[in-house]
Amino acid sequence: MSRRLSAYLAVAFSCAVLCFALLVPATGRTQTENKPANAPAGDSHPVLVELFTSEGCSSCPPADTILQKLDEFQPIAGVQLIVLSEHVTYFDHDGWKDPHSSPELTDRQASYENAVGEKQSFTPQFIVDGNQEVKIERLNEMEGVLKKAAAEPKIPVRIGEVTVDPANPNVVRAHVETDVNSEKHNADVYVAVALNHVESQVLRGENGGKHLEHVAVVQNLSKVGKLSKGKSFAEDVQLKVPAGTDLKNIRFVAFIQESGPGKMLGAAMRTPAL
Repeated sequence: MSRRLSAYLAVAFSCAVLCFALLVPATGRTQTENKPANAPAGDSHPVLVELFTSEGCSSCPPADTILQKLDEFQPIAGVQLIVLSEHVTYFDHDGWKDPHSSPELTDRQASYENAVGEKQSFTPQFIVDGNQEVKIERLNEMEGVLKKAAAEPKIPVRIGEVTVDPANPNVVRAHVETDVNSEKHNADVYVAVALNHVESQVLRGENGGKHLEHVAVVQNLSKVGKLSKGKSFAEDVQLKVPAGTDLKNIRFVAFIQESGPGKMLGAAMRTPAL
């Protein structure tokens, strides 16, 4: 858990800086070009990167920074990195309740542990395309894991225009469709709404006194259907967002995942047309 990791937090952060010094120059993007892209360009391959994190975890801020850099710089040529920050609840009793944590995301992380060979949940934890884990102390593996995931064949996923329900401004809608599932397994279709950017002043707990920043913070993650073998998926879907959410600050993500959870079979991202 975080207390055991905190002794080498500085080392982890230095590793993150080194990692991105190696990765970022390949793209030519700058930090001013950090708006989430609605669709991959040309032959870009989508890869979903989930970060399980908590504002109550002192080892998590470096991982939050890494996720930001992956989102901003898109450092792997020909790959669209679709990131999600999923805040868990098991640090909420240690002096600071993370305002973005949810039991559903805690359960999602727990469901991964058998799949990746872990005995218990911990933060921070990166899961790439549903079946590959990267730990903060082994960031030198990140580039290879991302490239391996990008090389896997994916089922194309398309998200139509994301709109706000005129009768209920806390509901966003979109049409989600996929190509035919040519894989050997059935899969689940998920949609998520996440905040592009979040800042938080933590008052207590392991990060007490720190100003934290997060990217792609999940507010709602729901399974909306099945993608059976030999079939395609096409449905209008909707998700609620918390009251008062700035709809200019959200992204809509759809992905296909083998049940279990298992590997990611496809993903896409879109921002609302406002």
